[in-house]
Amino acid sequence: MTDKIDHISRQKFMEELRRYQKGSVTRRHFLGVTGLGTATAVLGAAMPGLLPRAALAQSGIGDRVALATWPNYHDVANFDAFTAETGAAVQVNVFGSNEEMLAKLQAGGSGWDVFVPTNYTITTYVEQDLIEPLDLSLLPNYDAASFDPRFAEPGTVDGKLYAVPKNWGTTGFAVNTNQTGGTTPATWKEFWDLTQTTFSGRTMVHDYQLTTIGNALKYYGYSFNSVDPAELAKAEELLLAAKPHLFAISSDYQPSMRSGDAWMTICWTGDGKQLNRDMPEIAFVLGREGGELWSDFYAVPKGAPHREAAYALINYLLSPEVNTKEALFHGYPVADARVDALLPPEVLNDPILYPAADLLNALEFGAAATLTDPNRAELMARFKSA
Repeated sequence: MTDKIDHISRQKFMEELRRYQKGSVTRRHFLGVTGLGTATAVLGAAMPGLLPRAALAQSGIGDRVALATWPNYHDVANFDAFTAETGAAVQVNVFGSNEEMLAKLQAGGSGWDVFVPTNYTITTYVEQDLIEPLDLSLLPNYDAASFDPRFAEPGTVDGKLYAVPKNWGTTGFAVNTNQTGGTTPATWKEFWDLTQTTFSGRTMVHDYQLTTIGNALKYYGYSFNSVDPAELAKAEELLLAAKPHLFAISSDYQPSMRSGDAWMTICWTGDGKQLNRDMPEIAFVLGREGGELWSDFYAVPKGAPHREAAYALINYLLSPEVNTKEALFHGYPVADARVDALLPPEVLNDPILYPAADLLNALEFGAAATLTDPNRAELMARFKSA
């Protein structure tokens, strides 16, 4: 066997395959960059989830389920086990912002069966009639009493349950301390100042207005959720000054941090844990000025083409045993006490996953107004195009 697969090295192929399996890239990206194209019909037989296989569907829920989710957010082994058990292959669609997800659902024809919205967006989905109330008779693994209300309550709107909790976490930044002389910056002011000086060309920010604008606002001590025009103008000044010094604007930052191309990035809890676990020189920091506390959910969009499979997948992932495997893989806290009981003490005592009270208390949940605020949307567009 040669070391090339359609003009791509074996190493590059395996790197892209791992990124696809982890949910870091879309199926379209994987097929395009590897040049596999029409060969997917052959590979589908060897890699469940790359191509659905009708011959496997024996459970009555169909042969596939499409999941829209965030990068590096699932253990592909659990998807493979779900497919083996039900015959429904999990097709993973990756997005990097809630705005992107909202726009996709508003446009119609997403083809999604399950998606993973963040707490502050759910009321908007309900108001726009984009998601359905959940049928709890199809989710026997969901036990409301087991979930921390702080991270579960946003799933209920006007007394109806529209979404069940997946994980919770924080938004901070990851920094390679080998590049700081061993010191660790502790504030958002240091983050943005380093970006424009010694870390010029080495910093990444999210392709996501909530966190990128929010953490620019924290530089000045403003609310992470501010929609005040004067405060947004100050944030824009900072972002435009920083833009020439950025390595990239992307919500998929792990590959660049791992390769050493990037030295610092806005970062979510689980990514921070994964990076620190594999590369201890990468520290995860919650800026002392504050920032974001969030919870993500599983929801079913209106008109899901494989509704039975959607409920089967959510129910499977809510199993405490499966959810524990997920948490150990992706490094995000789970708000389910049944899962906490199965996690080892070193996980429950990890300061990245469970920050000190003073740091946690300074954080804000995202506000619904930020999702559709035109000033924030226009600011982000100007920043990206500058």
